[in-house]
Amino acid sequence: MEDWAEIRGLRRGGVAIKAIVRQLGVSRNAVRRALASVGPPAYRRPVRGSVVDGVEPLIRELLQTTPSMPATVIAERIGWDRGITILRDRVRELRPLFVPPDPASRTMYVPGERMRCDLWFPPVDVSVGFGQVARPPVLVMAAGYSRMIFAVMLPSRKAPDLVAGHWLLLRRVGALPRELVWDNESAVGSWRSGRPRLTDEFEAFRGVLGIGVHQCRPRDPEAKGIVERANGYLETSFLPGRVFCSPADFNAQLGQWLQLANTRMVRRIGCAPVQRWAADKAGMLSLPPVPPAIGWHCQLRLPRDHYVRLDSNDYSVDPVFVGRRVEVTADLDTVRITVDGRDAGTHQRCWARQQTITDPQHHRAARELAARAGTPPTPPVPGGVLVEQRSLDAYDKAFGLTEDVA
Repeated sequence: MEDWAEIRGLRRGGVAIKAIVRQLGVSRNAVRRALASVGPPAYRRPVRGSVVDGVEPLIRELLQTTPSMPATVIAERIGWDRGITILRDRVRELRPLFVPPDPASRTMYVPGERMRCDLWFPPVDVSVGFGQVARPPVLVMAAGYSRMIFAVMLPSRKAPDLVAGHWLLLRRVGALPRELVWDNESAVGSWRSGRPRLTDEFEAFRGVLGIGVHQCRPRDPEAKGIVERANGYLETSFLPGRVFCSPADFNAQLGQWLQLANTRMVRRIGCAPVQRWAADKAGMLSLPPVPPAIGWHCQLRLPRDHYVRLDSNDYSVDPVFVGRRVEVTADLDTVRITVDGRDAGTHQRCWARQQTITDPQHHRAARELAARAGTPPTPPVPGGVLVEQRSLDAYDKAFGLTEDVA
């Protein structure tokens, strides 16, 4: 290698071939070969045959009929009695000649185009009050272009809470992606008759926002790999060593951690998500001027016990509205009951199950109204006519049931 480089250097400097021969002590032919070569000399071992060469025609014949035939089956069919590794290497080289190429396209993301969504169920018990612990779902949203992660824990995976969680995270984003990507979550929609169908709640939500929703086909986890990897990152990097005394504490710790997590280096994009976030957000749509109706909504006539039920829990209402029609609305944090726009009760949302939430003022008002009313009098007889109340024994005699039953 050194002689080759020296020969070419001397010749380029105008030294004659004879002088190079005398100076370096090499033959004239060696000098000529060095000057004629286009690359440095390299030792090449002569190619030797392989024991697989003799059976290669048989391998090709088998792959011609069955391109997916395993190497172990090929060894059995051709009577191969040597090591399987050398045969497997030859089969690996020959198989692409009989299998049509099937390249995988890389998914490219345009700034502001898509945000992938999923529910993550952290394997940790969270205290939800009244001595109960639960494992509520966490809504995770990951931006396709920047890989920014947004997440919040929800009281349930039901449609009202899921829509409210979306709106909460989108307000934190400050903009709207042009499309949300979901799998077949029951509160979002499902594939029926070969096409995706959104639920009424989610259809109304995305209609107000003016964005699209793409539902992945069933059993296609790779379609939303970005958010699946985000779930795994949360489970391995956020959860270990943490204790949560309430859902609010969980969300507070999660929010602080996400600020740091979004500054990490992402190998796929070659930078931190925050470095791409400005361009990603600039490609998104603006929030609607009128916010969508989110959360729980129902109307009912208030019964005498002056409680309304919402997601397995009962909440007290001012008893002066008994018999009136009340409107119940709730988001992730608060339950409100109104009558013709007037406040009839406001409670903090309870994440526990099968509980009764009572406002002390409602309880006192109910006792005062009951004491003021006293024992209700016997209702008057219509028209002043007494109506006979027949004894049940008369019916027993009529049907022959007067005998004692042992």
